[in-house]
Amino acid sequence: MSTTATVTPRIGHAVLDHIAHAVPRWQDVWHRYATDLGAVWSSGGPGPGFAPAQLQFANGARVEVLMPWAVEVNDFLSRFLAANGPGPHHLTFKVPDLAAAMEEARAFGIQPIGIDVSDPEWLEAFLHPKEATGVVVQLAQANEGWSSPAPDDYPTERRIRSDGSGAVPPAALLRACHVVADLDTATALFGGLLDGQVVSGGASGGLRWIDLAWPGPLGVRLVGADTSVDDPAGPVARWLGGRSGRVHHVTVVTEEPNGVPGAVPAASAFAAVEAAGNGGGAWEIDRADNAGLGVVLIPPGADPGVPPTGR
Repeated sequence: MSTTATVTPRIGHAVLDHIAHAVPRWQDVWHRYATDLGAVWSSGGPGPGFAPAQLQFANGARVEVLMPWAVEVNDFLSRFLAANGPGPHHLTFKVPDLAAAMEEARAFGIQPIGIDVSDPEWLEAFLHPKEATGVVVQLAQANEGWSSPAPDDYPTERRIRSDGSGAVPPAALLRACHVVADLDTATALFGGLLDGQVVSGGASGGLRWIDLAWPGPLGVRLVGADTSVDDPAGPVARWLGGRSGRVHHVTVVTEEPNGVPGAVPAASAFAAVEAAGNGGGAWEIDRADNAGLGVVLIPPGADPGVPPTGR
């Protein structure tokens, strides 16, 4: 008698490269990311329909700030901002072979869209948020890295320590917190198809979470409702508003997190999860104070496995 093993579709060697933050103008968040958190310019410039600016943190993880540009050529980003306001736009995973990655996605049951292989240095496709737990997922095969000079107005001043002894060291960008309606489905996508490794998890305050890691410095925390707690109108349902998922915040590790302008002790449901997961407390910056994307700040050494920020 012969048996046939079931092989789960998986995009081998995928790496979470960056999270994209859509804003009307780059400058709307430069002070927050550069001055307050020490992110340095990596690359960027104008393009058809949008201008990307990649900002790099101490651990090498990056936020890509997107603003509309030449909208007469392509107005997708301006339409996104008009419909949703500023905030998280997509998660980009670098893959070694885009064609093979798309085949795995199809085998998983997701049809890639927006396929563009016209530039041999950057091949890309997207997973629609309706099929990817509420967030746009970009799959990209990049044959070379890209760097460019910072604009003249990119901030160079940095937040100063409370004792006046000098600038606070650059922060490390740890993860994106993605709140989902179905934690099992999201885990199958990010931990299965997208090849993430489950490294930790927990439950607190009616929420369950799972942390996923890739070979690079940036991870994802999936947060869903704790189904053992009967609260259909809990924080997950309120935040999602019928969606299958939404990115709520990014988590950074920084010295003197309570000294970041606008930071308050973590009290909202999803920021409190960060405080529950470490012994050093957590602070949060409301989404309204960072162009639609929340920021949770934790001190060095508070989260297991997170390297301290460099000096």
